[in-house]
Amino acid sequence: MVRKVFAVDIHAEGIARYRAWHAAGAPPPAVTAAIRADDIRDLEIYLVGDRMVLIMDQGDRFDPVAKAARDADNPDVQAWDALMRTFQKPLPFGPEGSTWLEMERIYSLTEQP
Repeated sequence: MVRKVFAVDIHAEGIARYRAWHAAGAPPPAVTAAIRADDIRDLEIYLVGDRMVLIMDQGDRFDPVAKAARDADNPDVQAWDALMRTFQKPLPFGPEGSTWLEMERIYSLTEQP
């Protein structure tokens, strides 16, 4: 299993609506199914202030290129992504048009003597 961590900012005025869209059972079932079908074992989003962090555990079958292609062909995923982008604010150091940026792990307790 591989864990990836991503960050993005959110427009402060949209936090309540973003939370509501991510409540249990609120995301469209097709979006949740697409995530699971790509061997994403767990996905959590955390919020502090106007910064969000996403933690994603990927199984051995996860293929980011294949996932991107499937997502591009899935109208439900495309609609969800377009809606979520209205809440997200790119990090100031990210490339133009970016949302979630992958974070670099710099410490692991399991690697310590």
